[in-house]
Amino acid sequence: MNPFLDIIAGHPVRELAAGEFVLKQDEPCPSLYVLLEGEVEVLRDDVRVAKISEVGAVFGEMSLLLGGPCTASVRTLTAARITTVDEPRAFLASSPAACLHIAELLAHRIDALNHYLVDVKHQYEGNDHIGMVDDVLSTLMHRHPKRKTKN
Repeated sequence: MNPFLDIIAGHPVRELAAGEFVLKQDEPCPSLYVLLEGEVEVLRDDVRVAKISEVGAVFGEMSLLLGGPCTASVRTLTAARITTVDEPRAFLASSPAACLHIAELLAHRIDALNHYLVDVKHQYEGNDHIGMVDDVLSTLMHRHPKRKTKN
């Protein structure tokens, strides 16, 4: 069993029918969501970027960490049960284990993206447009967060 599920035990559980949105891109994302059962799709600009059925999958973490609206939409493909963690910053501040879990999830995603981009680069080596992949890889490795300025 996923140890992260022990950490989120006691938070409210929502039951959703197939086709319902857990969150929508560009809308506020005040909570963190954890998949307990079912299958969802992640959409970015109405393009499916992932299909997820892994118990313990987390949604809303990008918005939470970046301090902005949802970066993607999440819609159920089947009936689903989802835990909602309200006040997620306070939750993460009080749980190093939860922070580590989310950091590991994000690291796996970045690693998978890097592998994919390197594979694309190998496949299209010598083509004029491959410089785009170099730019993306460079951005992933060297991007610094935008600093918030005080007025």
